[in-house]
Amino acid sequence: MPFITLEDHLPGITGLLEYSKNTAEPIRHLTQLLLRGPSSLTEAERELIATVVSSGNECTFCTTAHTAAANVLAGESETAEMVKKNIETAPVSEKMKALLTIASLTRESGKSVTPDTIDRAKQAGATDLEIHDTVLIAGLFCLYNRYVDGLGTALPAQAGYYDVLAERLVNHGYTRLPQGYDHLKKTV
Repeated sequence: MPFITLEDHLPGITGLLEYSKNTAEPIRHLTQLLLRGPSSLTEAERELIATVVSSGNECTFCTTAHTAAANVLAGESETAEMVKKNIETAPVSEKMKALLTIASLTRESGKSVTPDTIDRAKQAGATDLEIHDTVLIAGLFCLYNRYVDGLGTALPAQAGYYDVLAERLVNHGYTRLPQGYDHLKKTV
């Protein structure tokens, strides 16, 4: 049961973003830019960063949502599951292993990121911008995870909600749907 009154048909972050559209707008804009804007990292790779951070923070809603989005974007479901279990044995490039490690360390504390972890990423081919964006995505998802769990948001009643959400994130990004979300009252 959420700690504040939210729309019943909008679990997790969606209900919070609808609750306070003024604060949601800049957060949505930043998320859209970081996860769907131009980048040398693929959208699937950026979703993996969100997944690793959310999983490490034990945020069930965000972990499940971003795992589903990463799966849709990658066209498979093995990689996201493996990076949550062990970044080093996951089937991703050495550069992504280094960046996901940076994201995981950022989740723990920004001070956990060391010159050695940055050097590893650079040696694997990561650019300064990719390192910057990885840390910023990690920090942003720490905010989201704490926002979702700190206000006790509800999980979806049906597991299929995450598939619908993933398709929406892949096809529409992180901006608010122009028509809002009332249509979900009937389908979820």
